[in-house]
Amino acid sequence: MSMKSQEWGLAAAETARRPDDALALELVRGTEAAALAAGRWAGHSDDSARLAAIDAMHTSLRSVAMDGVVVLGVGTQDDSPALFHGAEVGAGDGPVCDIAISIGDGALSEARDVPRALTAVAVSARGAMADLAPQHSMEKLAVGPGLADVVDITRPVAENLRRIAVAKGVRVSDVVVATLNRRRHVELAREIQDAGARVHLVEGGEIAGAVAAARPEHPIDVFLCTGNAVEGVVAAAALSCLGGSMQARLVPEGPAQQPAAVTRTEDLVGKESVVFCASGVTTSELLRGVRNDGEGCTTTRSLVLCSDPDTVRTIQSEHRYVRERGRG
Repeated sequence: MSMKSQEWGLAAAETARRPDDALALELVRGTEAAALAAGRWAGHSDDSARLAAIDAMHTSLRSVAMDGVVVLGVGTQDDSPALFHGAEVGAGDGPVCDIAISIGDGALSEARDVPRALTAVAVSARGAMADLAPQHSMEKLAVGPGLADVVDITRPVAENLRRIAVAKGVRVSDVVVATLNRRRHVELAREIQDAGARVHLVEGGEIAGAVAAARPEHPIDVFLCTGNAVEGVVAAAALSCLGGSMQARLVPEGPAQQPAAVTRTEDLVGKESVVFCASGVTTSELLRGVRNDGEGCTTTRSLVLCSDPDTVRTIQSEHRYVRERGRG
């Protein structure tokens, strides 16, 4: 075998070990399974939906052709023995990758006290994903394609909104700014309105809000919020696949602590070989939730993104089952 053939073979083998479109289509079965499990408990106030979703996703991920490590999971090994930080997932072959998992982002809205949730998975090449403490609070700014160099999370909100308006060729009063409908964002919403822009309150969680900012069918120009690290990394993966951008910084834990450095999309998930899958539990700005027609068919809607090859898929799946006689 020639040296050139050997080099080509090594390059092909390395490419085959990266997250790709085929892996994305396997992973969506996991987010669908988790959404179906959580959907059965929609509207209940206990933790049953989250626990059922974790178990369903863990079961599904075990058979996926990948060699994955959970970098951002759903707790510690003590309180979540399935998808905790550092857990190995997958069948052990296929792409070598880092994984972040979000179960029930936006699960309870303080305004409505009902589930508004997504189940989501983000994947990047091994070593590319930021390993952050999941409980850390994080300020986030998300925008769509073409606006990454226009905004700066360290600038005042009003200045960023003026810059967005100039870049898009519109008035500030036409700029739509999304933020979570949470008490902690009351002052932020007032600041946006004082700058002259429009406020869109997101009920469906921060992943839905951030990704909507990069989707052309949504009117959102920018998403601002303070949330946790897991959803920030998962949203960054989606934005990376869509050509959007995220800027984030960890919130100081005490008054004496200095502000954290700004991290960007590539710092959170790397620059290439990124995959994102999400399925709706209940309807949000991004996806329609689980629907049961009462006749043995449950429908899920999912968004599947891949950076290489660059693909965007919206998948509607019908999950059919046989109803037992004599039971409603």
